[in-house]
Amino acid sequence: MPDLALLLVILTFLAYLPALRCGYIWDDDIYVTANPLLTAPDGLRRIWFSPHTYPAYFPMVNTTLRFEYMWWGLNPAGYHFVNILLHGMNALLVWVVLRKLVLPGAWLAAAISAIHPVNVESVAWITELKNTQSTLFGLLTLLAWMKFTDRQTVRPWRFYALALLLYGPALFSKTTVSTLPAAMLLVLWLRNAPIGWRRVAQILPFLCYGVGIGLLSVWCEAHEGNYAEALRYSYGGVGRLLIATHAPWFYAAKLAWPTQLTFSYPRWEINPRDPLQYIWLIACVAVALLLWWRRGALGRGPVAAVVFFVATLSPLLGLIPVYTFRYSFVADHYQYVASIGLIALFAAGVSRLAGTWQLGHNIRCTLSASLLAVLGALTWQQALIYQNSETLWRDTLAKDPNSWMAQNNLGDVLLKSGRIPEAIEHWVHALRVKPDFAEAHYNLGVALAQAGRIPEAIERWEQALRLKPDYPEAHYNLGTALGQAGRVGEAIRHFEQALRIKPDYAEAHCNLGVALEQAGRRRDAIGHYEQALRLNPDLAEARNALVRLQAGR
Repeated sequence: MPDLALLLVILTFLAYLPALRCGYIWDDDIYVTANPLLTAPDGLRRIWFSPHTYPAYFPMVNTTLRFEYMWWGLNPAGYHFVNILLHGMNALLVWVVLRKLVLPGAWLAAAISAIHPVNVESVAWITELKNTQSTLFGLLTLLAWMKFTDRQTVRPWRFYALALLLYGPALFSKTTVSTLPAAMLLVLWLRNAPIGWRRVAQILPFLCYGVGIGLLSVWCEAHEGNYAEALRYSYGGVGRLLIATHAPWFYAAKLAWPTQLTFSYPRWEINPRDPLQYIWLIACVAVALLLWWRRGALGRGPVAAVVFFVATLSPLLGLIPVYTFRYSFVADHYQYVASIGLIALFAAGVSRLAGTWQLGHNIRCTLSASLLAVLGALTWQQALIYQNSETLWRDTLAKDPNSWMAQNNLGDVLLKSGRIPEAIEHWVHALRVKPDFAEAHYNLGVALAQAGRIPEAIERWEQALRLKPDYPEAHYNLGTALGQAGRVGEAIRHFEQALRIKPDYAEAHCNLGVALEQAGRRRDAIGHYEQALRLNPDLAEARNALVRLQAGR
């Protein structure tokens, strides 16, 4: 058994070796490279007890990242190593859980989970420490629960307390683990254990715990982040049902045939008036009826696997508004935990077929090794895509040229590397696909300004503000351009509007000071220079202007 455990870990690291050479992508700057909570002296307190500069409340993730920063600073290899290590540990825990449930093919299921390419997004993306860490504590919680409910356990309440203790870090890593009480019930059902009021009462604290942290997360989204924005991209009841019944089939298909995996999948159209869109709903009902009708012949395993798969996906199926549905209804990292159900079902089925066909040990090992070799090769190839932001977005566009999000983000990467004409091309393409994309209008304006095309840049920023009036960066850049063009009064109004939306915008205070100085309002200018320096003591332009004005009094 130790040999098999070591083999699982080795397989995981072999498949993910390219990830160790990957860098930072997308929102890794918010969580790592530009996260003040990792370096501030009071950062640990703020992680747990203060509003953050981003909406999600994942204090365990930030705590882990803070300690990682202490160990290896901004070297991305360290962060990737931890993600791979946690993923390997999760594979080991999957094996332990399935063995305790006496499911055939437990090790094969764990190995497939370890190196299946759909999990690359969760492992090779540093920010998805949320997934690997919450799953680790979630599986440990489930194991403690299984020990508590085992009749052979001496002093079982110790394990109940341990389960409650472990569930906290799981929830504080990612709130979608709040579906764990469903898995706890499934464990009892699979073991043929009676589920009476006593067991329900024991699960109730976990349910309340999960709902409570989930509501806290929703509150953070609503008050600090983009929950209102998520509502803009949500559908009515029928539309949400169509998304929720289509998505499980999409995920199951990617598990069965993991090709054309991409960071952002094309968003399918939702039209409740189209009869064909109800095929997925009908298929879901048909599978449910089939499993119920054949429950005696099939046993409890297939039912439990499918229920686990759907229940674990449920928070991310669109029944609750999700901001990322603005881009796509599905993402590989959404099924990181849920996939365990169908993978276990597949491995158990293969194991039973091998027994029915009386395949020898060598043949079984050869077939399993062949399958794992294919999956490992696909994972290796998929991990290469996460080398950096440019490789990620170019791969996304190769698979979906009309991904306006990828066009926008690749443009940003190219602009930062000084390739302005290329960046402009990508933002023009993004706006051709999505003309009401305020961020692309703003970014295109920035690129045009750097190319010296100021009048065109002004037009883009004005268009961005027509689409999104509460866009502080657009107000700031437009004010700066107008001030340089001599339209000082208009510039002042835009700087003031930027500060109404974002009062701690140090650069806007500074440039408002410049505009006020140009308008002859020296005293007001001094006040804004001083405020800019209070917010950002390193703002040299504000310091120099303040020294000059104070010397001239």
